Amino acid sequence: MGRKSGKKTHIYCRRCGQRTMHKRFKSCASCGFGNSARMRSYSWQKK
Repeated sequence: MGRKSGKKTHIYCRRCGQRTMHKRFKSCASCGFGNSARMRSYSWQKK
């Protein structure tokens, strides 16, 4: 994994502002922006 370690995979999200937007997949891991119109939320999570 030596050559892969220098690049950023996640950038800042336009919707939630966290650094969880994936550059290549263009989807936010935190709020789900890019995949769906509704906010990503589950019954087991507490935010």
